[in-house]
Amino acid sequence: MSDATTRAAELLKEHRESIDRLDAVMIYTLAERFAQTQAVGKLKAEHDLPPSDPDREAKQIARLEKLASDSGLDPEFAKKFLNFVISEVIRHHEQFQK
Repeated sequence: MSDATTRAAELLKEHRESIDRLDAVMIYTLAERFAQTQAVGKLKAEHDLPPSDPDREAKQIARLEKLASDSGLDPEFAKKFLNFVISEVIRHHEQFQK
């Protein structure tokens, strides 16, 4: 193997290790987020509030699209991801309503 290939392999390994750490951060962050939304869902169920809040959801999507744009992340991807997360949260909230 040439020195350049060896160096490329080392860099690839470093990038992959960083990606692995970031994946762990995302999973733990999502777990914490869902713990908070579970608490919100229980509170909504206890007080007979609707499981979704379209106005808040729209504001959150707009806020996160801006954050994505500011950080160099594709805002459309951020919107799709947040819509997926919101749909899961609403599904959980609906389960508390039963």
